[in-house]
Amino acid sequence: MKHPSKIKRLRESRGLSIEELANIFNIGDLALQYFEEGNFNMLTIPTLIKIAQYFGVTTDYILDL
Repeated sequence: MKHPSKIKRLRESRGLSIEELANIFNIGDLALQYFEEGNFNMLTIPTLIKIAQYFGVTTDYILDL
């Protein structure tokens, strides 16, 4: 089992629910939950960039690179 991703920690640091953050990025709740579990194979590059910009971090940070 993978550890929770940094997306989850970033979301929680802003006090946002999965539904709220999913709405901000116009993605499904289940897709966001999947990303938060560290499963990035369905994460598109444009969405990754939007998430990084929203939280003021790099894409490498989100992907643990």
